[in-house]
Amino acid sequence: MTENLPPILNTLISERSNLLKMSKPLVLLYSVLFQSIFLSHIQAAVPLIPHEELVPFPEHQRAAKIVTHVLHNYHYNKTPLDNELSQIILGQYLDMLDPQKLHFINTDIRSFDRHTDKIDDYLKKSNVAPLFSIFKKFRQRLEERVSYSLQELETNFNFTLEESIILDRDDSDWANDITELKEVWRVRVKNDFLSLKLAGKDESDIVKTLTERYSGLLRRAQQLNSDDIFQGILNAYTMSIDPHSSYFSQRTSENFRIRMSLSLEGIGAILQSEDDMTLIKEIVPGGPADLTGEVDAEDRIVGIGQDEDPIIDVVGWRLDNVVDLIRGPKGTTVRLEVLKKDLPVGSPTQVVSIVRNTIKLEDQAAKKAVLNVETNDKNFSVGVITIPTFYLDFDGKKKGNNDYRSTTKDVTRLIDELISEDIIGLIIDLRANGGGSLSEATQLTGLFIDSGPVVQVKDTTGRVSLEFDKDKGVAYDGPLVVLVDGNSASASEIFAGAIQDYNRGIVVGEPTFGKGTVQNLIDLNRFDQSMKGKLGELKTTIAQFFRVNGESTQHRGVIPDIVFQISTTHDERGERSLENALPWAKIKAAKYEYYNKRPLNLNEVIKSHKKRTAENDAFQALIEINELVDAANNKSILSLIEENRKNEYDVSRRTQRALENKIRKAQGRELLPSYISAAQEENSDKPSDDSDEPEFDILLNETARILSDWYVQSKPKLTMQ
Repeated sequence: MTENLPPILNTLISERSNLLKMSKPLVLLYSVLFQSIFLSHIQAAVPLIPHEELVPFPEHQRAAKIVTHVLHNYHYNKTPLDNELSQIILGQYLDMLDPQKLHFINTDIRSFDRHTDKIDDYLKKSNVAPLFSIFKKFRQRLEERVSYSLQELETNFNFTLEESIILDRDDSDWANDITELKEVWRVRVKNDFLSLKLAGKDESDIVKTLTERYSGLLRRAQQLNSDDIFQGILNAYTMSIDPHSSYFSQRTSENFRIRMSLSLEGIGAILQSEDDMTLIKEIVPGGPADLTGEVDAEDRIVGIGQDEDPIIDVVGWRLDNVVDLIRGPKGTTVRLEVLKKDLPVGSPTQVVSIVRNTIKLEDQAAKKAVLNVETNDKNFSVGVITIPTFYLDFDGKKKGNNDYRSTTKDVTRLIDELISEDIIGLIIDLRANGGGSLSEATQLTGLFIDSGPVVQVKDTTGRVSLEFDKDKGVAYDGPLVVLVDGNSASASEIFAGAIQDYNRGIVVGEPTFGKGTVQNLIDLNRFDQSMKGKLGELKTTIAQFFRVNGESTQHRGVIPDIVFQISTTHDERGERSLENALPWAKIKAAKYEYYNKRPLNLNEVIKSHKKRTAENDAFQALIEINELVDAANNKSILSLIEENRKNEYDVSRRTQRALENKIRKAQGRELLPSYISAAQEENSDKPSDDSDEPEFDILLNETARILSDWYVQSKPKLTMQ
């Protein structure tokens, strides 16, 4: 390590190789911690904090000084802390407090304008008191709105009036005055009431549920202490630089360490807060939620129950409190009340029972399958290896155990087994693979290229280093296709990008996530022992990944050679959808040689793919289902006429069921019963869900046909040149 670099920078750089991305169970915990704005561990017994006690402490001043210094000098992007950033920080802070413009009014916002070009000065002087005053105004407005909402519950609502609610107020204007804001909340309370009514609750239960919901919202806000507020302020700063940098108060850091011991016991889902609901951002492959087959990414959790206990409404709850209810001892049951991803807010929900369990490595490990494909009247066997995450048993390897588990070791074994089954080509399925070990991504690439650089890493000093495959030879030299989607991130993007750059194989699917940065966690207490461990931790971006061709995976992701046009919302997902994400960039290409020196010549393969999918009922139905999901997610206005809402739901479910049966019919499977109503749906018998089986995976089978076409059309050219 260079001796004249600052000590903190040496520490950051030296740890970068372990920071590509953590294992999925650990990602679950970090996601829970990183994506919540205020993350203290609050229980109902925690006392309410009076307004006058909400003031910054000496440790906040010290932490602000250190965080400002580190971010200004050692963050990868080195964003100047100036008036321009000050304006962004203020906007980020207000968005954290009131994202749907439900609390502040125009006069409040105008009064905050005096801080617009001063937040940089506040942070440089470690004076965050002015931002505490903004939070106090927020809490005052929240108290007013909750009081009004509880009064509104005494109203006899008329659900035949021509009224509607704006679901997403992010782009709305701030209310001009309290009268206008009251109208926003009147409609909101009416919608909450109608949603529960449509879910089958009677009036007394609805009033009880909403009273607890609104009172809980107020109670949780009144329990936020100075550490919570300070954490929110610093996160407004860090997230104005990039979405992956975060500050954690000491209490949050301690809670994380406590949760570490429970990290493998739960349901196996990555969660985040979104518009008062808990969004299932990702399902951990092989976890309890995944094994039920009833929970999907993008579903929303609105209630939680333990075993046979009543379900508790968790709309508006803080993320960490939701997680506390979901977690529990192995073998116990948690019941989730879920609003499915393809339904708009206000639609009926369903309850899913999940038995908590340890997420086993065997369920996360690479798996193989063989698909039979007919091309030009000939039958071919195509091998498939699905890799849910890039895993490595660090401890076993360190101890010298010969039987330690790793992605590369398992894939090598699976390749040998598939070769013995006379496959014509191999698909590496990286869909929903969010990353993992950098060394495994490098070594796995080495199974398919002779040797050479796999990824470039540019650190905060501008220095570029290389991660190499140093082993000569390959484990497999036949036709290779890498299947990716919008949730393939980090290590997956490094592998897919390297295969593409070396001209080694075809990348197929959707544009990947675009996570091309590296973060490190810094204990701020190392800077000032006098604070007695009160300063917390900072996660900051310290490096960026670049492909061997010089292009970054950041923001843009890996663009497949053959893109599956099954959704029109690629640009609204992944890194591209995150505010202040670092942009795509390019550096000098590394020195490497193409595995295949001739072009892959995919024109005819692409033509066949487009013709085939246009005529494939199952593929077209899948596109229509994605359009339904996108339409539900993008629905901006919802009727408050009860009959209209019922009809909208029934039409949506009938359409969904018809498309599901269109797919089943095309695949020769038993059809689902025709959908009639939510009540009848609950009591109807359904065929077992076998949609996860490889032979019924629409995109995987189309990928196998692409590989088969490629094999037939360019068989003589697929050997090493």
